[in-house]
Amino acid sequence: MKPPSPGSAEIVAARHAAILDVARRTGSVSVDALADKLGVTPQTIRKDLNILAGQSMLARVHGGAVVTSGTDNLAYAERRTVAAPAKAAIGAAAAALVPNGASLFINIGSTTEAIAKALVDHRDLMVITNNLNVVDILGGRPSIEVIAAGGRVRASDRAVVGALAMDFIRGFKVDMALIGASAIDPDGSFLDFDVDEVRVSQTIIAQARQVLLAIDGSKLERAAPVRVGDMGDVDFLVTDRADSRLAEAARTAGTTVVETDSGGMSRSA
Repeated sequence: MKPPSPGSAEIVAARHAAILDVARRTGSVSVDALADKLGVTPQTIRKDLNILAGQSMLARVHGGAVVTSGTDNLAYAERRTVAAPAKAAIGAAAAALVPNGASLFINIGSTTEAIAKALVDHRDLMVITNNLNVVDILGGRPSIEVIAAGGRVRASDRAVVGALAMDFIRGFKVDMALIGASAIDPDGSFLDFDVDEVRVSQTIIAQARQVLLAIDGSKLERAAPVRVGDMGDVDFLVTDRADSRLAEAARTAGTTVVETDSGGMSRSA
C-alpha cells in the first residue's frame, strides 16, 4: 500500500500538532530545524507555518515563527509553558539582583511569576503587585509582606488593571519594579497587547527607583501594538539571549544586561 503523502489531511494535522508542541515548549521555531526534525522539505514547513499563522496559532517571522501571546490567541495557562526552562533561569537571575529588605512592584506575566517563585526565600520584602498569581506564590511567606492592588480583575490571567489599580500604585514609591512584556523590538522598545495593562505597567515604572525588565528570547521577533517603554526606562534587562541590536540599544541607554543560558550567566553594562 502506498504511504500517505505529506499533504494528506491526517499527516498535515499530525505535523501541525508537532510544530505547535515545539513552539510552545521553546517559544519559537525555525523552518530549517522543523524540516530536519519532521523529515519534510522547507517549502512544506513554510506552508504549514503560514496555515498556523492564518489560524492565529503562531506569528510568522523571518525564517520561522513564534508563539503569539495576546490573550485571545493563547490561554494564559499555556503561555506559562512557553520557554519554561528559560523563564526559570531568568527568574533566578532576576531574583539574585533583588536585595533582602527591598520594596518591589511585580506586574502581570508568566516571566514575572518565575521571578516571584525565585524570591520565596528572600527576607523582609514588601511586594506590591497587580498579579493575583504572585499573591498566591508569595502570600504565605512570613518574611514577605504582600500588598495586592485594587481594581478590575481580568479573568483570563488574574491581572488587576484599570484606573483604580493605577491610582493604588501611585500611593507607593518602591526600590525596584520587576516587569515583563509580550514583545521587544531591536531598538529596545518593549510592547504589549492590552492598553489597560500597559497603562498600569507605565504607572509601575514611574513609581519605582529602579526597573528590571525580564523577557525571554522568544519575544525578540514578536510584534505587539502597544508601547510600554524603551531601554531608557530600564536599569536591568534580564533575558536568556539578547541579539546584537538589542544589546547595543541597552548599552547606549546605560542598561545592564544579564544573559542566562545553559552554560551559565553573563552580565554587561
